Amino acid sequence: MKGKTESEDAMLTIGKLAKAAGVTTPTIRYYEEIGLLPAADRTGSGQRIYGADDLERLTFIRRCRVFGFGIEQVRLLAGLSISADQDCREVGEIARGHLGEVQAKLAELRALERGLQRFVAQCDSVCCGGPGRDCVVFKDLADAG
Repeated sequence: MKGKTESEDAMLTIGKLAKAAGVTTPTIRYYEEIGLLPAADRTGSGQRIYGADDLERLTFIRRCRVFGFGIEQVRLLAGLSISADQDCREVGEIARGHLGEVQAKLAELRALERGLQRFVAQCDSVCCGGPGRDCVVFKDLADAG
């Protein structure tokens, strides 16, 4: 039997691509379905095969998702990442907008944290050790104010 050619060595099955990129195979299928990844080439038997470009693109997509970019933002960023015609300012605008969203969520989480800290402090100082139904946390949660 002949040895594999260099291009055959570079070919990855969906499982190997998933492992190399740190995603699951259903994720790859989903990204293909919605057009974030191009449809895979197929072997004569119909098995999906991928190359180095697919791994690079999938890794880029995964990293975007790790940073919390939404699918449509990833779609825009992926398009911009291969564009020679568009200014990178658009990338900055997308990232800046996402940063604002993250900062707003952090502010909400900090407010939630402060509220939970108050609940815990009240429970510890007022009713800890008493009957559960008398816990001040329940009263605070039921308060509409």
